[in-house]
Amino acid sequence: MSGVRLREMRWWDLAPVLALEAELFPEDAWSEGMFWSELAHARGPRATRHYVVAETADGRLVGYAGLAAAGGLGDVQTIAVARDQWGTGLGGRLLTDLLQHATAFECDEVLLEVRVDNTRAQKLYERFGFEPIGFRRGYYQPGNVDALVMRLTVQGTETDSDGC
Repeated sequence: MSGVRLREMRWWDLAPVLALEAELFPEDAWSEGMFWSELAHARGPRATRHYVVAETADGRLVGYAGLAAAGGLGDVQTIAVARDQWGTGLGGRLLTDLLQHATAFECDEVLLEVRVDNTRAQKLYERFGFEPIGFRRGYYQPGNVDALVMRLTVQGTETDSDGC
C-alpha cells in the first residue's frame, strides 16, 4: 500500500468516486446527487460530514470513505476500496481516519450498516471494536438485502485546543 495517501474528498473527485462506487456496489450505488449533498456539509465551521479519498502516487483513486456526525452520534456513511487494494490495510486506514474525525466531532458512539453478506467488511469493523446491535430488513435496495447494524463506543471524545 506504499504510495497511497489519504486526503479530503473534493468535488473534482466525484467522477472517479462514482466509477468505483458503480463497480463495487452495482445494485445500490450512490448517485452523484447523494455525494454532492454529503460534500455540501463537509466544509466550514458547521461541517457535520467528513469525506476522504485514497489516492495512489500516480493519482488513481483507489478508495473513499465518509462519516456523518450530529448530536454526539457518528454514522459511517460509506467505505469503499478498489478490489486490487483488498488485503493491503487500506480499509483499516480509511476507517481509522473516520474514527479520528468522529472524536473531533465529539461523537460518543459511531454506528454503521453493513450488508449481511459482506463478511470481509464485518470482520474489519469487529477488529476495530464495533459490535452488532441489530438488523435493518431489506435495507439495501433494489436487492432487498438486510443490513447488520454495528456500534462502537468512542473512548476519550475530547477535542484538541484547535477544535480538530
